Amino acid sequence: MSDIPFRSAVELAADIRAKRIGCRELLELYLGRIERYNPALNAVIVTDIPGARQRADAADAALARGESWGPLHGVPMTVKESFDVAGLPTTWGVPELKDTVATTNALAVERFLAAGAVLFGKTNVPLMLADWQSYNAVYGTTNNPWDLTRTPGGSSGGAAAALAAGLTGLEAGSDIGASIRNPAHYCGVWGHKPTYGICSPKGHALAGRVSVADISVIGPLARSSDDLALALQVIAGPDEIDGAGWRLDLPRPRHERLADYKVVLVLDDPNCAVERAVQDALQKLADFLAKRGATVDDRARPEIDTRRAHAAYIKLLRAATSGRQSDAQFVANAAAAQALGQGDDSYYARMLRANTMSHRDWLGADEDRQRMRLAWAAFFREYDLLLCPVASTVAPPHDQQGERWERMITVDGKRMPTTDQLFWAGYTCAFYLPATAAPVGDSGGLPIGVQITAPQYGDLSAIHFARLLEREYRGFVPPPGYG
Repeated sequence: MSDIPFRSAVELAADIRAKRIGCRELLELYLGRIERYNPALNAVIVTDIPGARQRADAADAALARGESWGPLHGVPMTVKESFDVAGLPTTWGVPELKDTVATTNALAVERFLAAGAVLFGKTNVPLMLADWQSYNAVYGTTNNPWDLTRTPGGSSGGAAAALAAGLTGLEAGSDIGASIRNPAHYCGVWGHKPTYGICSPKGHALAGRVSVADISVIGPLARSSDDLALALQVIAGPDEIDGAGWRLDLPRPRHERLADYKVVLVLDDPNCAVERAVQDALQKLADFLAKRGATVDDRARPEIDTRRAHAAYIKLLRAATSGRQSDAQFVANAAAAQALGQGDDSYYARMLRANTMSHRDWLGADEDRQRMRLAWAAFFREYDLLLCPVASTVAPPHDQQGERWERMITVDGKRMPTTDQLFWAGYTCAFYLPATAAPVGDSGGLPIGVQITAPQYGDLSAIHFARLLEREYRGFVPPPGYG
């Protein structure tokens, strides 16, 4: 039984179908592990155990009758706290929302349930989903199972920690600034940030909001690339309104074998330093790919100015989240932006200006984005994928002092702002591109992931490449002490 909690959701579903394990039996296995390990991790922060047991029993009964609910029949899973689940709170870590209970399920939740999943709880997030750590005044701090003194990442940090520790079978997260990719990298699991717009975020919003945010996407986290492919198949596609006019038809992976892929390797960039251990892990991967016959180019780049690209991303990112400001906050931020020195190019200054900029200025940033999007499209006509870091370092120690833009991390002995790492989030994210984070190494006992970026709508190529790496290079490795 020791390896069962760490199996992929695809494997767990196969075990259930073959009646090697029962749905209720599997649920109880995970609930027992939560009782044992979650107090130290604080990854799963809300549960509906009676409802989950009832559904698991019904799944067992259906299977006994020869009925199948779908590809996830009986698989226990959790979702990020920011998804609406009927009867459970949706707070986004905001204390004022701690008593806000959802009355309906998010569309993605409905689709997971329709595929047969047994949803039993929700996982932790940072305040307003706006940090690469996962802590808030409602639910407290989530720790990294590889080292409890370190962050599991954010904002889907609880999701990645729960998966790595074997507390759940599958997870759903969201990503506007590496919020799926970063926790996957820090915790040694897989995560996929889909092409913008292919997965409806209906029901993943602050209370009362229905509009879709720029850049932001929802997507899966898992212990296997096969799970990413299955979960994406489950949740992708339009909602009932858009579905009246369009259908999603993602292209098949460009190639079946590693040897046939033509990839570009990016190890660092002037906008954001990357520690040597992370660069070495990615270079080792590139060397392996070359030996397997893949074409690896470490000099080719899209025809874009990365400094301009990062500036456009920060503008668009902070504009996308600017609606969270109250009227009073907007007035105060507008005044603070006016008082900034003209040469102040700090992250804080960029954030203030973007939070309060005119629509005309937003249109200028979007024009920059669209021009660079065309450059990315041209790049991917020659190359299949781009491999780059997810973040500058392995998971750093907890640091909850001050504002996030005031905090620092250490990169090879040098201190740099934590927000600099948003470069690797926006390098692909601002341009609608899909990216898969997959574990490829470790340093000092902490996982290291690679970001596999594909052309727009090339989600299946990124995931399939991750699948090949999983099979031929590195599979899931559980953190010690959770067997």
